[in-house]
Amino acid sequence: MSTEALTVRLAERSYPIHFSQIAETLKTDVAALRAAGRSVRVVSDARVLHAHPSYLAQAGFQDEEILSLPAGEPTKSVEFFSQCLSFLASAAANRDCALFAFGGGVIGDLTGYVAASYLRGIDFYQIPTTLLSMVDSSVGGKTGINLPEGKNLVGAFWQPKAVYIDTALLQTLPAREFAAGMAEVIKYGMLADLELFNDLNALDGLNAESPELPGIVRRCCAIKAQVVTDDETETAATGGRALLNLGHTFAHAIENVAGYGQYLHGEAVAIGLSLATHLSVGLNQLPNSDIALANRLIQQFQLPIRLNHALPVQELMAAMQRDKKNRGGRLRFVTMTALGTAVTTSGIDPELIATLWREAGAE
Repeated sequence: MSTEALTVRLAERSYPIHFSQIAETLKTDVAALRAAGRSVRVVSDARVLHAHPSYLAQAGFQDEEILSLPAGEPTKSVEFFSQCLSFLASAAANRDCALFAFGGGVIGDLTGYVAASYLRGIDFYQIPTTLLSMVDSSVGGKTGINLPEGKNLVGAFWQPKAVYIDTALLQTLPAREFAAGMAEVIKYGMLADLELFNDLNALDGLNAESPELPGIVRRCCAIKAQVVTDDETETAATGGRALLNLGHTFAHAIENVAGYGQYLHGEAVAIGLSLATHLSVGLNQLPNSDIALANRLIQQFQLPIRLNHALPVQELMAAMQRDKKNRGGRLRFVTMTALGTAVTTSGIDPELIATLWREAGAE
């Protein structure tokens, strides 16, 4: 595997994703910010700080520069957004402050939105600590928070200045969280890389110690970097960045109706990937046999393909109506014309979706 940094190419907002010698690179970059007279701050969560008590200190951060928040999806809220802004304002942080996110997708999304909003925008850096955030949410500049009405309904496109991916951090990640990250890895195979799908199929599981892991993480980042370069703010009429949401229209509805935190994001995505495969078959875009292929791969990495308790179909359908991909009041889904090839599809009969929900355990 190449250890060179990948570049997300966005003209003057281009930035590197670092994969090797992260501790040294991070320490050098923090020292350079300080040498330039800039202040640094970190937003993290209590669980990550407990798992890696000396990581930030070794990179050159001081305790008073770190804000610790509760772990979990409910932290992606207006309440904690406000707390982060006050953390910066009470320290009299100005526009040259550099804000670092040290955590999973929740911390990364929240911190990015704080950076986009404080003083109309300050620099931020991502140090993802979960598999899901390494392969997905830390790259691409989508930042935001949830509302009770739906997930990620408030936010901004705000690209980081750099991403530091240190897979050694995954050694303390609980098995359930690691599995949740695998849902996003599988998603990349299903939407853009049949070879990755087949390679995952050939593996006898995967964990933080697996020698294949760094290469797989890099491959996912490369796919995402290319998609983001082509369609940064998800404005393409068809396809484009929206394809990265394969399975997510279903997943966000599950999270919203079940209550944030009942399912880990990746667990909801796994069910969504299975449903997206069923939908693609229902639209005659995929052969029926692909359902078994997709479901087997999802379950191979200890992920669900059905709801673990019944949720009301009407509420799931209502949550889908609030999905950001919709256009003109019509549901818009990411489907597949082949495993490894995704498209955006609209004008789908809501009754077909309701039937799929029931088959997945809704009522």
